[in-house]
Amino acid sequence: MAEKLIAEVSSMAREQFSKCNAALAKANWDYAVEILKELLRLEPGFFDARMALRAAQIKKAESAGLFKKALGVAGNTQLIARGQLALRNNPVEALNLAEEIMGHDPSSQMGQRILADAAIALDMPRTAIAALEAMRKAHPSDKKICLQLSGMLEKMGEAQQAESLLKQLCRIYPNDQDLHHELRNVSARMTMEEGGYNEMIQEEGGYRSVLRNEAETVALEQEHLHQKGADTLDMMIEKSEAKLAEEPDNLAHAIEVARLNVQKKDFDRALEYYRYALEKGIADAHIDRAIYDTQIAKFNHTLSLLDPVDSSHTARSERIKAERDAFILEDCKRRVEKYPTDMGIRFELGQLHFKSGQIAEAIHEFQRAQTNPATRLAAMNFLGQCFARRDMHDIAIRTFRNALREKLVFDEGKKELHYFLGCELEKMGKEEEAIEQFKYIYELDIDYRDVSAKVDAYYAKIDAQGTPPA
Repeated sequence: MAEKLIAEVSSMAREQFSKCNAALAKANWDYAVEILKELLRLEPGFFDARMALRAAQIKKAESAGLFKKALGVAGNTQLIARGQLALRNNPVEALNLAEEIMGHDPSSQMGQRILADAAIALDMPRTAIAALEAMRKAHPSDKKICLQLSGMLEKMGEAQQAESLLKQLCRIYPNDQDLHHELRNVSARMTMEEGGYNEMIQEEGGYRSVLRNEAETVALEQEHLHQKGADTLDMMIEKSEAKLAEEPDNLAHAIEVARLNVQKKDFDRALEYYRYALEKGIADAHIDRAIYDTQIAKFNHTLSLLDPVDSSHTARSERIKAERDAFILEDCKRRVEKYPTDMGIRFELGQLHFKSGQIAEAIHEFQRAQTNPATRLAAMNFLGQCFARRDMHDIAIRTFRNALREKLVFDEGKKELHYFLGCELEKMGKEEEAIEQFKYIYELDIDYRDVSAKVDAYYAKIDAQGTPPA
C-alpha cells in the first residue's frame, strides 16, 4: 500500500483534513480524532493524517488526565490481542486496531509495535519509522528496535541517521561484534552511495561493482577521516592512478583520484577525472553534483587567494562572484534539462531565479516543484512571495493560506508563512486579520523579525482608543 502525502490524496480527503486542522486549532481534540480516524479508514496510506491523529491523541490524553488514561490502558488488552492476530493475515485491520489502542493510550508500546509491523507489511516506511522512533525514545537501548529503525532509515535514503543510530548503540554495547559489523556495513554502503559508486549495471557489458570488497571500502573511509599532507596526497593520487591503469573499467579509481585532487586543491585535474568517469559510463547525478561542487570550490579558492590590500581587490572579487553566480544558474538549468522530473532541482532553479529578480521564471519553476510532496510547501511559500513581488496580493494571500492549511508543525517555515500572510493582509488594509497572523508567532517567539513591534503597536493603538481588542 503506497503512502500518500496531502498533495496525493483526493480533494474530499483534503477537505476533511482541513476540517481536522480547524478542530485542532480550537483544541477540539475529540472531534479532530474522529475525523482523522474516519479519514484513515478511507485513506489508510495518508501519512500526514496519521501524524496529525497521533498529535491529537496525545493532546486528548493529556486533557483527559491520569485516571481516564489508566482506564484506557486497562481496556487495551483485548485490542492488543486482536491486533497481534490481525498482523498474520490482515495488516490493514491491524493498522486500524493499533490506532484504537493508541486512542486509549498514545504511549502504548504494544500499539506502536503493532503499527510498525503492520506498516512494514504494507510497505509504508514513513509510518513504520515514526512508530519505531516513538518506541526507541521510550527504550533507547533496545537492540531490536534500533536495528529495525536503522534498516528502515537506510531504506528511505537516510543513511546518515541510520549510521548515527548504530554508533549510539555501539557505545551502549561496545563488545557486541555483530553491531559493529552492521555499523561498518552501513558506513561502507553510505560511502559508496555518496561517492556515486554504488553498484551500476549498464545495458552492454558494464562493470558490476566499483569497490570490490568491504575491506577496501573501510580502508578508503579511514583514509578520508584524516587531513592529508601534500606529500601523502601525491602518494595516494599516484597509487590510485596506478590502480586505474591496471583496471581501466573500475571507475571508482578515477573518482578517487578526482576526490584526492580536490583535497589537494588541484581543481582542474579533479574535473578531468570526474568528466572521464562520466564519459566512460557513470551517467549519474552524484558525479554531476561532484563536478558542480568542484567548480564552486575552485571559484571560492580563487577568491581566497586575492590580496585584500590590492587596489583591484574589490573589482576582481566582484567579477569572480558574478562568474560564480552565472555558473550556478547555468549549471542548474543544465541539470533541469538533464533530469526534467527531478522537482528538487526545479525548486533550486526557482530559488536562483527568485534571488536574481526573475520572478516570472521563478513562478514557473515553483509551480512545477509544488507537485512534489518533498518540495511542495517550500515551493508554495516562495510562490506566495513571488505573487507579492508582483503586487498580486490577493493571489499571494490565497497561496499562503493554502500552505498553512497543509503545514501541521509550527516550525520556522510555518512562522514565515504566518508572517508573510500578515504582511500581505496589511497591504490589503485588513489590519485585524493581519494582526491575528502576527499574534500566532508572538505567542511562541516574541523575537521573530519585527512581530513584537507590530503586536505592541496594535495594542498601544487599542489602549489609546479605549476599546478592547476583538
